Amino acid sequence: MDNTGASVHPLPKRKRSRFAQWPITFVLLGIGISLILIATDHFRRGSIGLAVSVLLAAFLRLFLSNSTAGMLVVRSKAVDVAVLGFLGVILTIFALWVPAPN
Repeated sequence: MDNTGASVHPLPKRKRSRFAQWPITFVLLGIGISLILIATDHFRRGSIGLAVSVLLAAFLRLFLSNSTAGMLVVRSKAVDVAVLGFLGVILTIFALWVPAPN
């Protein structure tokens, strides 16, 4: 019982699978690999990998339900997909626009 005399029942714990957050894990893994490529002087490959990772996030957010998408859910599905898609396309354009080093 709490201070008011009402009995307090804790909410039942939902069992979540160890792999419940797989969408954000794949996206972050892609971003990490891309940053490693950029740091090892493979700028264009890493930049395109970064853009692909963001587009993967948009794709996953579009086709997965809110409960399955997990931590990819920030706002409404339409806003999330629009923002991630826009950023992914812009990153792709910039990655291809930058001239290759001589």
